[in-house]
Amino acid sequence: MNKSITGRHFELTDAIKAYADALLEGLKKYNLDIISGNVVISADEKNGKKGFSVEILVNLKDKNTIVITERNKDVYAALDLGMERVKKSLRRYSEKIKNHKINSFKDLGEEAEAVADIDIDEIEIVPMDLELHKPLDFDEAIEALRAEKKRQFIVFNDYDGHMRVMYKRADGKFGLY
Repeated sequence: MNKSITGRHFELTDAIKAYADALLEGLKKYNLDIISGNVVISADEKNGKKGFSVEILVNLKDKNTIVITERNKDVYAALDLGMERVKKSLRRYSEKIKNHKINSFKDLGEEAEAVADIDIDEIEIVPMDLELHKPLDFDEAIEALRAEKKRQFIVFNDYDGHMRVMYKRADGKFGLY
């Protein structure tokens, strides 16, 4: 992350630069692609009151720039308040990314085909015998899985009366959901 700390109409001390730099370093915990972080500290006087304005600009890779302006009579308080607002914005953006799931063909694997690419005339609907899919007990399910050469899922009734899924794993062992 590129960092820039600038003073406008104000002489920056090393302590203020170090403090602003440490605040910018704290943004890395959000694991977002932050391109740059700029802090502009300016001294101004409005209505006879002296104070400091802090402008924080954070450039993200996939989002527009976050710009926060905070005004306070203490430069450290202005930096703290402005950085809290930036963190809140980054936290919201991070949660939005985590909760947003995209299912694409890359997620489905190499064997995935688009439905539009399948020829409708080639599709054949095969009726199934429902007795093949009746719930089995535990011993019947093991015997059926041992007889099968392929991996197969069989639903059976557990001793507690719950429906469960038993399957043969690729290593030859049995799995149970």
